[in-house]
Amino acid sequence: MTKLPDFEGLAIFAKVVELRSFAGAAAELALSKATVSKAVSRLEARLGARLFNRTSRRLALTDAGQKLSARAARLLRDGEDAENEALAQAVAPRGLVRLAVPMTFGVRAVAPILPAFIAEYPDVAIDLHLSDAMVDLIGEGFDAGLRIASLPDSSLIARRLCAMPRYTVASPDYLKRHGRPTHPMHLAQHRCLGYAYLSTPDVWHYTNAAGEQASVRPAGPLRVNNGEALMPALLAGLGIADLPDFIVGDAIASGEVEVILKGWKQSEGAVHLVTPPGGPRPARVEVLAEFLAKHFMKRSKRK
Repeated sequence: MTKLPDFEGLAIFAKVVELRSFAGAAAELALSKATVSKAVSRLEARLGARLFNRTSRRLALTDAGQKLSARAARLLRDGEDAENEALAQAVAPRGLVRLAVPMTFGVRAVAPILPAFIAEYPDVAIDLHLSDAMVDLIGEGFDAGLRIASLPDSSLIARRLCAMPRYTVASPDYLKRHGRPTHPMHLAQHRCLGYAYLSTPDVWHYTNAAGEQASVRPAGPLRVNNGEALMPALLAGLGIADLPDFIVGDAIASGEVEVILKGWKQSEGAVHLVTPPGGPRPARVEVLAEFLAKHFMKRSKRK
């Protein structure tokens, strides 16, 4: 396998050339003079050519050293520029954040607040990816994502932003025609509207205040991969649905649908910000995380 270039040796060589001094390069690089001398000697051995003619009073480039010096200086500048740019992005909020968010929550709750974020951080750009599918943040190169669920164990770093209750609901017309279930097991005799991306999409799990548990496999005329797509069928009285507050809350408030099984609840969900593990987050991701946390904390308190 081809060896990597001796970048360290080339950079140290360039610094010695710039300052015309081994001692000066050592001081500026916070290295010992012996380390600087060994790096140049290592580079000379690798290249098979002497780079300096050295005496106690004078340091002069050889022909080989002269030819190498310009490229080594350019390599040092490029390295310093790359490092400075990375440091600037880590310290100052700047650059692109790729954010994955569930479709309806993204449209209703995230997109409306992004103008305020962009106004506050004009050097940060957002690439908002909307999908109810479970996005592979690491594999698909996302900086962060919002997930609305009881999160399973994961290598991702999760931060809880706010609660997101779910409600089992039906239209008054449906309940009038088919009756009101009072126990989760009654749902087996009802038409239910399904959502494909629940953590257990084919089973609804309930508990009550006494700690009793019940699980039912809902069946019915419609199953979708976006929760909002259930609303027309729900309002038309075609079945019972289990949906989060951000989708069905307004319809509950207006009386278009009614909450049933009030003594029973599915697992309490929440909005989580998830990010890949490892190392400090860039400033652009950190400020977006704080912005979302503050917004949804305030929203939660208003409710």
